[in-house]
Amino acid sequence: MSRLRVPPPVPHAPPLGALLRQYAAGSAVACEPVGQGLLNRGYRLCTTRGRYFLKHHSDPETAAPGAIARQHRATQRLADLGVPVAPPLPGRDGRTVAVVGGHAYALHPWIDGRHRHGGQLTTVQCGRLGALLGVVHASLERVMPAHGRARAAPADSADPARTFALIDDLLARVERRRPADSFDELARHRLLERRALLEQHAGRRPPRGGCVGWVHGDFHPFNLLYRGDAPAAIVDWDRLGVQPRAEEAVRAAVIFFVRPAGTLDLPKVRAYARAYRRTAGATPSELAAAVHRVWWERLNDFWMLRWHYERGDTRADPQFPAASALAVWWTREYDAVCDAFAR
Repeated sequence: MSRLRVPPPVPHAPPLGALLRQYAAGSAVACEPVGQGLLNRGYRLCTTRGRYFLKHHSDPETAAPGAIARQHRATQRLADLGVPVAPPLPGRDGRTVAVVGGHAYALHPWIDGRHRHGGQLTTVQCGRLGALLGVVHASLERVMPAHGRARAAPADSADPARTFALIDDLLARVERRRPADSFDELARHRLLERRALLEQHAGRRPPRGGCVGWVHGDFHPFNLLYRGDAPAAIVDWDRLGVQPRAEEAVRAAVIFFVRPAGTLDLPKVRAYARAYRRTAGATPSELAAAVHRVWWERLNDFWMLRWHYERGDTRADPQFPAASALAVWWTREYDAVCDAFAR
């Protein structure tokens, strides 16, 4: 599942002098960290020539300069097609990736805007959101190499046997916590509840995913900036890759339209999904299959608890109540969710 942004650790100061010498962007006046995702660090940079977003590509899985340059080429081509993105600025040497001290950086124009979750969108705006993601997928098919898509194969779905073993391990970790706090109590309850659901539905494991294509890879509220009622920029393309496209559409909707109690706003999902199908050229059966795979993924997913109990990282804890409740509600309302996406 997509990881939403959480409060970051204290960031390291970027080497502004060495970086700005590689750009025609003036001298630094102010630089402050901005809210960031789990992959990389970002800064709001003010110079004598304007305002910029400075990105430090610090995640080892996505920080190879070649991979970053591919993301940059993609966003520039999307911008040429009119998709709202914020391509990086070229340096004096024409390159968009600056490497200083073994670390990769990119300088982007600063985009004024704010993030909006599904509860802040009207039904009409939800349709526009689905249409936007459909345009992204259709446009990526135009600007990205076809051979990358041809080489990609959908991943296997989660194996319930491995999930049962993980649940047992997490339950043991919870039981060792003394004294138990409210998070431990909720975790224990959800783990036992999820084990019972998996025992009931283990025979519904889906096959490999469907039609693959180029996708953003992490489309959610904190990677989309709005200016007024209109999207101003889709940001953070670090997960650009080839995956089942309809599954990204479902994952994005689940994040945008989940309510605090762990239910989905199905009328808004329906408006979003209809617009997505129309602009992406996706069929109802493709969306229905994607719903099944993402439901199964959520039923087997425990990344928040693994962060908490295996790594001692509590940054995702505030997301756990709604996310864990959603898997239960989705299982109970499976037919209604499928209907909202596919009809």
